[in-house]
Amino acid sequence: MNHTFYISGINTDCGKTYITGLLARNFARKNYSVITQKPIQTGCTKNIADDIFAHRDLMETELFTEDINNTTCPYIFSYPASPHFAAEIDKKEISFSVLTQTREILQNTYSILLIEGAGGLCVPITKDVLFIDYLAEQSYPLILVCSSQLGSINHSILSLELCKHKNIQIHTIVYNFLPDADPNIAQNSFEYITTYVSEHFPDTEIVTSVELEHGRTLSI
Repeated sequence: MNHTFYISGINTDCGKTYITGLLARNFARKNYSVITQKPIQTGCTKNIADDIFAHRDLMETELFTEDINNTTCPYIFSYPASPHFAAEIDKKEISFSVLTQTREILQNTYSILLIEGAGGLCVPITKDVLFIDYLAEQSYPLILVCSSQLGSINHSILSLELCKHKNIQIHTIVYNFLPDADPNIAQNSFEYITTYVSEHFPDTEIVTSVELEHGRTLSI
């Protein structure tokens, strides 16, 4: 049986790649067959996505065959922008059938698939489709990464309420304690977000990056 999770964040640079890699590493250490996917990578000039390399480093493993043949990242664009614009600059088109095909290949091979999105929830994949609309259509549970940066309370609550509006199941919230964040703001934001989640999203688990660093896995 396959368990598929999408991973998104409250904004760009909140630590999605790091959290995705840690989750995959921890599942693998529990003897799950796990792989990560980054369907769309922008700002990359290599044949294999930068974030896939980062995932494998965190998992302490070599590249998979599916990395080398680009199943884990079918779309790589050179310009560091949202997918719709990066594709336009590279004069390419994003096909949702390709996203589906590569996802299904991985689902049929591995017991856990972690799919890391590009940017935040409202990043446009194409001119007509936002990531959150695609996520709502897929109906897979979401792991939402919140950060300890100033402004994370606002961004987190906006993201949570938008998911509720779109009927997206938030499986887990991961609060990422960034190393360069103000420790007072980081702790206060964590406490505020935790209280908000317990009151408004009681079925959603909240864990921290520190717990993941120490080997915690998520319930599946």
